[in-house]
Amino acid sequence: MTEADLGVEIAGVKLKNPVIAASGTFGYGEEYAGLFDINSLGGLVVKGISLKPRQGNPPPRIVETPCGMLNSIGLANIGLDAFVKEKLPYLSGLSTAVIVNIYGHSIKEYAELAGALKGLSGISLIEVNISCPNVECGGMAFGTDPDMSARVTDAVVSRADLPVIVKLSPNVTDIRAVARAVEKAGASAVSLINTLTGMAVDLGRRSPVLGNVIGGLSGPAIKPVALYMVYQTAKSIGIPVIGMGGIVNYRDALEFIIAGASAVQIGTANFINPRAAVEVIEGIRQYCETNAIARISDLTGSIRA
Repeated sequence: MTEADLGVEIAGVKLKNPVIAASGTFGYGEEYAGLFDINSLGGLVVKGISLKPRQGNPPPRIVETPCGMLNSIGLANIGLDAFVKEKLPYLSGLSTAVIVNIYGHSIKEYAELAGALKGLSGISLIEVNISCPNVECGGMAFGTDPDMSARVTDAVVSRADLPVIVKLSPNVTDIRAVARAVEKAGASAVSLINTLTGMAVDLGRRSPVLGNVIGGLSGPAIKPVALYMVYQTAKSIGIPVIGMGGIVNYRDALEFIIAGASAVQIGTANFINPRAAVEVIEGIRQYCETNAIARISDLTGSIRA
């Protein structure tokens, strides 16, 4: 049996396989290093970085839901300077693609972040978060308006020396319009979907469970929505689509790939099973070999619809 070629290419960056650990669920990579070889991943997206450190939202910040979870972490992070000094040295030693997720309170901050990352070794791609629904910093407005999304993208692309992925929000009327706008503005790829906006109520207190009232819904519950949006988007643009949203096993990942994704990100599943990503990789490999599929890239967009 010939071993399948799981390699894919995103914006000129070659990944050894299409499985990427999603931002906010994998720390800065080192946290998982004792559980499996991080270099076996196609890539990893670090926890979102802002110019200055951020404490995040008030607790409670996580609540379980049927088939998923709500999080209102609020993009708590150590800030750009600490990331470069404390986290990047480890990341630079990895042989997998390191993707830095960035977000800002303004277009100027996005541009400054992109400029500050210029010339740093160990980074393969930039992922721009314009879609987090639980931070009152303008992110929601950027991600839900095609024009604003394009302006952020243009600002980042003009300052960056790396390919730019734009992470899209599902909390829109038509995600294709946003995807087309960021493609026109210079994005090299898009990733979708981020979390769906939701909330939970404490019956005893008759008040919101989350300290920030609203949070982002993720996990298997959102997979059908994510899959459809990836399918729609992949048919509407000419740049690669990275799919995510409720992927917990290789079958989920293959659905996204067949629907049009060039690669996938594993998010909430990492909290349930820290080895989820490597198990997805192995499952994809076995599927390809069992079904005589020579290259995983041959499956991208192969849906018969």
